[in-house]
Parts: sequence; C-alpha cells; structure tokens
Amino acid sequence: MARMREETLRGRELKDEGQVEDTQERDLENPPGEDTLDSNDMSSLEKIMTLEAELTQAKAKADEHYNHVLRLQAEFDNYRKRTQKEKTEIIKHSTERLVAELLPVLDNFERAASSAQSNPDFNAFSQGVDMIYRQLQTALGKEGLKPIEAVGQPFDPNLHDAVLRVESDDHSENTVVEELQKGYYLKEKVLRPSMVKVSN
Repeated sequence: MARMREETLRGRELKDEGQVEDTQERDLENPPGEDTLDSNDMSSLEKIMTLEAELTQAKAKADEHYNHVLRLQAEFDNYRKRTQKEKTEIIKHSTERLVAELLPVLDNFERAASSAQSNPDFNAFSQGVDMIYRQLQTALGKEGLKPIEAVGQPFDPNLHDAVLRVESDDHSENTVVEELQKGYYLKEKVLRPSMVKVSN
C-alpha cells in the first residue's frame, strides 16, 4: 500500500515535470509578447513607408507646380515684352503716317513763301494760304480731328473754356456768343476745348 502511494506520487511528479518542460519549450519557442511586438513593429514600419511614399509624391507635385509657375512667369514676361514692342511699333507707324500726310502741306507752305518773295500779288498769296489751310484740315480730318461747334451753343464746361462773360440781348443766358480759339475733337475725345465768351 505504501508502495502504491509512492508510485502514484512519483507519477504525479513526473507528470508535473513533463508539463513544466512543455511549458518551458513553448515559452522558448514563443517568448511572451513577441507576437504583439511583431505586429506593432510591422504596423509602424508600414506607416513610415506610407508616409515616405506620400512625401515623395507631394515633393514631385510641388516640383511640377513650381516648374509650371516658372514657365508661366517666363511666358508672361515674353508676352509683356512683345506687347510693349508692338505698342511702340504702332505708335511709330501712326506718327509716320501723320507726318507723311503733312508733308504735302509743308511743301505747299514752302512754295507759297517762295512765291510771295518773287510775286507780291497779295490775292494770289491769300488764295494759296487758303488752299494750304484746307489741305491741312483734310489731312488732320483723316486722323479723326474735328472742330467743336461753339458759337450759339449752350455753354458746356466739358467742351468750352469760358474766359469772359458779357451782356448780350441777342443770346439767352449761358450761351456762347464768340469763339476766341477753336476747340477740337480727336476721334470723339475732346483734344482741346474751345476758348469762348459766354452771355450773362
């Protein structure tokens, strides 16, 4: 009986030792917390790799936008220079055209001055000057110059420059009674207002 009890106790000890050894082997194969550590490490690594990929993409987009802005700036600079050059050319050519229109007028003034020295006929000289005046009006009219009507018109401070106010029985109040210097439009814009006398 004592022998049986001893064998039973020994069997239990062996069984307990076997369980301890199995547990130790399992612990050595799978140290505590290793699975959790691996999954945490993997998830952190994935996050870093994802962030690095996003950063690379963002840098590429930023470089692309920066290059696009540089191209736009260069194109705008070229456009500005080109339009400035075109504007200068237009002004230059418009001046050339006007001067070309005025050259015959200048020629006729020279002829009239030369004729007045050799031929003292005042009537011929007067007719020549009148012809030159009409020629000059025609040349400037082609460029859009047009006289402002003043005498008999109601006074308009946008068109008339009143230098005198006079009493007048023939005109109503604030009416232009006399033009002292002619005013002109240039293509519908007032180039110079008329200098006038206005009735009280």
